[in-house]
Amino acid sequence: MAKPEYEFFPVSDVDFTVCPGDDPKITERILAKDAESGVATRILRYEPGADSTPMGVQKHDFWEEVYILEGSFTDLTLGETFSAGMFACRPPGMPHGPWRTDEGVVTFEVRYYDK
Repeated sequence: MAKPEYEFFPVSDVDFTVCPGDDPKITERILAKDAESGVATRILRYEPGADSTPMGVQKHDFWEEVYILEGSFTDLTLGETFSAGMFACRPPGMPHGPWRTDEGVVTFEVRYYDK
């Protein structure tokens, strides 16, 4: 299966939902998702004060590309803050996080498997 085909549509038509981990300050707007593999294109939002420490360091079996649209967050493992205009391209297995933000952050993410 693959992600669905969409022509342009207003992203505001897609509601934010609480991400796995159940922290109401960490939400996602899924723009397209492959239901079989779980890979997705999404907008991720951390509200001010959000902290993903309970989810620990993350590693995925897929590629993940992240562009920070607004705000900033700190990778607590690296002790480094990343802000709007920055980009990451993570191969499968690359550890990242947990994250904390004081001001809030919004990212655009694309997740996919390499064939």
